[in-house]
Amino acid sequence: MPTYIYRCSHCKHQFEKVQKFNDPPVVRCPSCRRKSVHKVLVASPIQFKGSGWYITDSKKSGSTSSSSESSKKKKESSAESTTTDAKPSTTTTSSDAD
Repeated sequence: MPTYIYRCSHCKHQFEKVQKFNDPPVVRCPSCRRKSVHKVLVASPIQFKGSGWYITDSKKSGSTSSSSESSKKKKESSAESTTTDAKPSTTTTSSDAD
């Protein structure tokens, strides 16, 4: 069952109430007994249970092979670019040909 946090608009008293989803919301403040209570919106904690939620579980053998293939492609493309850059320029101009 979820725990809801309520706050009184009049006396600023804040309290928690464990309720079912289909229970009616609290309308009276337990401190001042006025009908000025509203729910406070808070972020719920998330708990991931089961396999696949740890950093070591996400690195399966299939995912490492695809990353190793992409790293091989990067190495090949960088090797090609260095070999094309290392070749001397053999262009001749008309003044050199005479």
